[in-house]
Amino acid sequence: MPDEAFIHIVRVDIDPEHEAAFNAWYEQTHFPDLLACPGWLSAKRFVSIGDGPKYAAMYEVAGRWAFETPEFLKVKGFGPFESLVKNFMRIQLRPMSGPA
Repeated sequence: MPDEAFIHIVRVDIDPEHEAAFNAWYEQTHFPDLLACPGWLSAKRFVSIGDGPKYAAMYEVAGRWAFETPEFLKVKGFGPFESLVKNFMRIQLRPMSGPA
């Protein structure tokens, strides 16, 4: 399979006492840092209305190579919240066909 664009989804929980700070960090620091990295094309956050971890982030990534750049290696993870996130889940999805 060629190194093609795909969707990268991350889901996590965080204790309620850290939610406000976590959400501010995610929007004000983490997203800008990731989107400044080569190959990270878009980012959007969601909150669950069903089962599973409460928070989700969905990224469009240009290819697997984007996880290996020096820029990404400096900003990956949950920064000051690394030890506080729980129920981490990741899914990566590639399109089955071209644009509709």
